[in-house]
Amino acid sequence: MGEDLTLLRDGLIRMLEAYGFEVVAAVDNGPDLLRELIARRPDVAIVDIRLPPTHTDEGLRAALAARAEVPGLPVLVLSQYVERLYARELLADGRGGIGYLLKDRVSEIGEFVEAVRRVAAGGTALDPKVVARLLDNRERVLPLDRLTPREREVLAHMAQGRSNAAIGTALFITEKAVAKHTNNIFAKLGLQSSDDHNRRVLAVLAYLDG
Repeated sequence: MGEDLTLLRDGLIRMLEAYGFEVVAAVDNGPDLLRELIARRPDVAIVDIRLPPTHTDEGLRAALAARAEVPGLPVLVLSQYVERLYARELLADGRGGIGYLLKDRVSEIGEFVEAVRRVAAGGTALDPKVVARLLDNRERVLPLDRLTPREREVLAHMAQGRSNAAIGTALFITEKAVAKHTNNIFAKLGLQSSDDHNRRVLAVLAYLDG
């Protein structure tokens, strides 16, 4: 874990341990974070963006450097800030779980714990506000513009790491209808038949790059 605020870092440690996680390292700066991630290769790294010594992008750069050394290292960003470039870069290789949550919007412990587990298992967990900010690009062009409003809703939920069943519940439609929408999304984005998990990752990448 990389977090420079002592109270938040200690609180996260206690919470994670209460839910059965083992915190193998908790540091407050970028260089130590990079060293620990490479040495310990945790099941999931929880990382703040802005860490000492620069207080700019030290945490994210450490996580990206660690993933270069440990391909597929799961990373859950927990930050106050939305960085479009880093979110795309983290997702770029399609290997390993990725999460991006905003500190001031994590209100349910259960949801946070589920996000940690999802990322550790290789899935995605993106805050809807992060997704909205990533999409706040007035120059976005095809092929995303080919999607219907409902298909964009489905893709937004997909970007948050939700299953078809969970998407159906959130949108009050059947799982079969969600499957139909996802197939339409894959077709419109030009994603040929292959492993569905890989196509979901590629669709999310297209969504964020849009």
